[in-house]
Order: sequence, then C-alpha cells, then structure tokens
Amino acid sequence: MHLLDVAALGREGLEAILALSEAPDLGRPLAGQGVALVFQKPSARTRNSMEMAVVQLGGHPVYIQKDEVGLGVRESAEDVVRTLACYHAVVAARVKDHRDLERMAAVSPRPVLNMLSDRSHPLQALADLLTVKQLRGTVAGARIAYLGDGDNNVCRSLAEASLLLGAELTVASPQGYALTGVDGVRQTADPAEAVEGADFVYTDVWVSMGQDGEAEARTAALAPYQVDAALMARCPGARFLHCLPARRGEEVTDAVIEGPRSAVWRQAENRMHTARGALAWLMGARA
Repeated sequence: MHLLDVAALGREGLEAILALSEAPDLGRPLAGQGVALVFQKPSARTRNSMEMAVVQLGGHPVYIQKDEVGLGVRESAEDVVRTLACYHAVVAARVKDHRDLERMAAVSPRPVLNMLSDRSHPLQALADLLTVKQLRGTVAGARIAYLGDGDNNVCRSLAEASLLLGAELTVASPQGYALTGVDGVRQTADPAEAVEGADFVYTDVWVSMGQDGEAEARTAALAPYQVDAALMARCPGARFLHCLPARRGEEVTDAVIEGPRSAVWRQAENRMHTARGALAWLMGARA
C-alpha cells in the first residue's frame, strides 16, 4: 500500500486518514522502526511535520538530502527504494518528477509516501481538508475558492480531495494557468466571481522553486488574483488559507494573512497531524 496521489486513496481512505489525524492516541505503530525522508527539494514544513509525526508514532526519522542518494543519477529510483526498504518501515520522498515515485512504488516492499512531486501534494491536501473540517464542522458542501496558478500540485491535490469529500471547489486563474488533469471542478477567469459565497479563500505563491526564469511573466499574469482586503470583503464569512511559504505583497497582502480570518497557522500545524495520520494508515492503523 502506497500514498502517491489523493485520488488513489478513494473516499474511504481519505476519510480514514483524516479520522486518524484527529485520534487522541494512535499508539506506537513505528516503535523501533525508521522512516526514510528523501528530499530532492528542501522544505521547512514538510521536514519538521514529518519528523515530528514519526517521533509521535514511536519511530526514528532519517533525513536524507538529494546528494546522499542521487535519485536517478547516482542510483536508479528502483535501487534507492530497494536499499532504503532494507532499513525503514516507510520510504517517503519529496521529488521533482512524479514518475520517480511511481517507479519506487512499483518495486518497493515497503509503503512509499509522496511528500511532494511536480504532479501532486497529498500531504498538503490532507492538512487543507482537516482545517476545513475543524473550522466548518464538515467538508461536504464547503465552498472553496482557489486563486492563482491552478495548474500546480497543490491545487490538483486539493481538487481531488474536494471531489472525494463533496466540497465545492472553484479555481480562478488566467488563460494558460487553468487546472488540468482533474474533471468536475468549476473554473473561471474572474477572481471576484470565484470568491462569491466562499467559505474559504485559498492561494499559493506565483513563482515556485524552479520557476525563477518565468518570474516576470508569471507575476504579470497572476497580479489580478492577489488576495487583498477588497477581495475578502466580497465573502465576509470566509477564512483565508495558504500552504506557505507566502510572498507577502504578491499573492496575498499582510492585512489578509495577518488578519483575524487567516487560518494559515492552524493549516500549518495540521501538516503534522495529517502526516501522523497518513503514516499510521500506511502502517495498518484504522480509527
């Protein structure tokens, strides 16, 4: 059993992980065992939330930098995961190319967990929906507006999770930045239309790691999608979400991210709780 994409979990798997994420005591299913954390791309939230989640389940996290394994260069993805599976109960990887995760999962005798790829970010989507559930009481029927670059891993996983649990997601993005690969999500080019009646307004950075050469073009195209006080005034009951890190003054203003309707720090904390739930689920725990 692996966790590479939210869609592959299905409704039952997604609900099970969210339930485990809120369980008061999951015991120590990783007692005396290691979890390999392979990072081709760095991350503050992913490393810290995953390491603490492993510790809380009784295990030992091992942080592995990209040069230590040379995924796909020094060693093939298959050989890397076969080696790590000799020592660890779970192999988690944050990679540039989703196909590396698929190759690892195809041969690994241990569960493989996607900590981020170019295609999807399931751990972020789990934290997002746990935050929605905590603030609203239920995910079903929640109206979420996502503004900015819709064709990225965060939006794609959020869309898959929303469809599975009955949330209504609207993605607002300019031409050339629309969400692809997920059917059944409402899309528009108008940010004001997207946030009308929204319970949550979500955005992400306009320029991610590896996109620095596109910064000028992306900023120009996405500037009308900034989440500011005027936009939030169109949905007075909505809470603000952001996967972080944020570039204040670009995709969101200080007034919004620091305001009373911002839930980004609860969302960030939930990265740890849902990582714990996902690891426990991979180890066979059920709430």
